Amino acid sequence: MSAQNPADPATKVLVVDDDFMVAKLHSRYVAAMDGFAVAGVAHNGAEALRAADRLRPDLVLLDVYLPDMDGISVLRELRAAEERDPARTPVDALFITAARDAEVIRSALRAGALHYLIKPFNQAALQEQLRHVAALRTRLDQLDEARQEDVDQIFGTRPPGSRELPKGLAAHTAELVERVLRTHPEGLSATECAESGSLSRVSARRYLEYFADTGRAEVTLKYGGTGRPERRYRWVG
Repeated sequence: MSAQNPADPATKVLVVDDDFMVAKLHSRYVAAMDGFAVAGVAHNGAEALRAADRLRPDLVLLDVYLPDMDGISVLRELRAAEERDPARTPVDALFITAARDAEVIRSALRAGALHYLIKPFNQAALQEQLRHVAALRTRLDQLDEARQEDVDQIFGTRPPGSRELPKGLAAHTAELVERVLRTHPEGLSATECAESGSLSRVSARRYLEYFADTGRAEVTLKYGGTGRPERRYRWVG
């Protein structure tokens, strides 16, 4: 991981999984991400609570199935500790688990989980969620007073059809470009988007720039040999 600017410290992550090899693998995924650092690893609920109290992580990657207590109970205990100590910085939680039962997922949401990632998954899937967490934290840090659009972006929910597109953009094409972006978490250029979506490059670029302007896509510049740098787009929600 690259060195962090002291003014922009890494997000400290506590990895909680009863499988030692899985915990090691997830720790490696986290460590490979710029802006994130593995603060510690725990293999059961009691260890997780002690580690959270000692390390004060920003984010917990939490399995549901633990040998002594389930992960949702761990998160509830963390929330209770925050209630008892108002000076304690609240921790975010991302569930990483094989549990697929809808009631478990509802319980995770009610307990305050940011997201829920079902095993098995690859490195790109976890890192996409970590990028989403980073974008969310940055967005909240930048806001003093939120507009409804800001709130919708933060919560990742919006009633269908509630976002009005600029004149000349079509909803079905916007949905197509969004799907292309979501399936390329590493990012892509307007040319690559056009090829994936069977669109013209000019049309793909218009929709990509729209998503960038509304904060749902991030733009980075890729410098090559000569000419202008290539604009690359990555979905951040």
